Amino acid sequence: MIKRQSGILADGEIAGLWDAGAVAAPRPLDPDQIQPASLDLRLGDTAYRVRASFLPGAGMTVAEKLQRFKLHEISLAGGAVLETGCVYIVPLLEQLSLPPEFSASTNPKSSTGRLDIFTRVIADGAREFDHVPAGYSGPLYIEVSPRTFPIVVRMGSRLSQIRFRHGDSVLGGSDLETLHKMETLVSCEEPDISDAGIALSIDLTGDDDGLIGYRGKHHTGVIDVDRRGAYDLLDYWEPLLGRGSCELILDPDEFYILVSREAVHVPPLYAAEMRPYDPLVGEFRVHYAGFFDPGFGHAAAGGLGSRAVLEVRSHEVPFILEHGQTVGRLVYERMLERPKALYGADLGSNYQAQRLKLSKHFR
Repeated sequence: MIKRQSGILADGEIAGLWDAGAVAAPRPLDPDQIQPASLDLRLGDTAYRVRASFLPGAGMTVAEKLQRFKLHEISLAGGAVLETGCVYIVPLLEQLSLPPEFSASTNPKSSTGRLDIFTRVIADGAREFDHVPAGYSGPLYIEVSPRTFPIVVRMGSRLSQIRFRHGDSVLGGSDLETLHKMETLVSCEEPDISDAGIALSIDLTGDDDGLIGYRGKHHTGVIDVDRRGAYDLLDYWEPLLGRGSCELILDPDEFYILVSREAVHVPPLYAAEMRPYDPLVGEFRVHYAGFFDPGFGHAAAGGLGSRAVLEVRSHEVPFILEHGQTVGRLVYERMLERPKALYGADLGSNYQAQRLKLSKHFR
């Protein structure tokens, strides 16, 4: 029985939603589909190329809007290429019939963001992306727009994930400060903590070889999102060397993989989410927000603190990013219960104890 305090649902409780029919799909869950604090969402068998992104709005369904805006249909049964610069809507296999006390939010998976695949989940009647209201019953759809690399996807591919929550479980500034004193949430002598979360800054000092990040190349081959270690990184990425300047000029609309200066720790009874920094401080943003599961960077799960890999893009004008500049904030939420499996050692997770690291697709 799920407890009724505020918090994020853990893996056991997510499995309970499936067993109760609150989450359903036409085929069984994949063995590794449930994460410590989220559920991976799977693509259905058809992608719709659309003229433009859209929201259904109150009283409207996504299917109704698709009839107006779709250009053509693409079968994903045997795999298909989704081209850069195009917008696709794909019905997801998972459908929801949430109890009235539960809401949900969605986010791209880590590997999705690191491939610069812009994704947002849409519910019927939605007035905003990536938000599922309490008690929602109906289908889910995902908007997919590859920005840098063309990709191959198929029915069952996972590009996004969903978190279920009861009530408002976000920690305020004072609670964050208390938790940081107990658990050392970020490796920083004087962390910037407020009700908006814990500030994360950029590391431009580089590793032992001077590597500070990567910039995505244009006109590359396709990337199959379901293949691991299949691609030579130099075919897709330009390594960036710091040369001692501790700064980087972001070219407009180029895609960069960088890393946080702070190592991050998410204790087992908490989950975190990376949120973009206020664009008023500069014409750049961390392009994709991201979920951090319980156990990320946790010593008992093989972490000892893990850097946050950042997908950064400048808009409109070139922008000079300097070492130590704040680029995002980490928001922490309480879990309803401790997950059965923590991120890291329990799951063989790809990005535990990471520094600067590309997605799992590259060797």
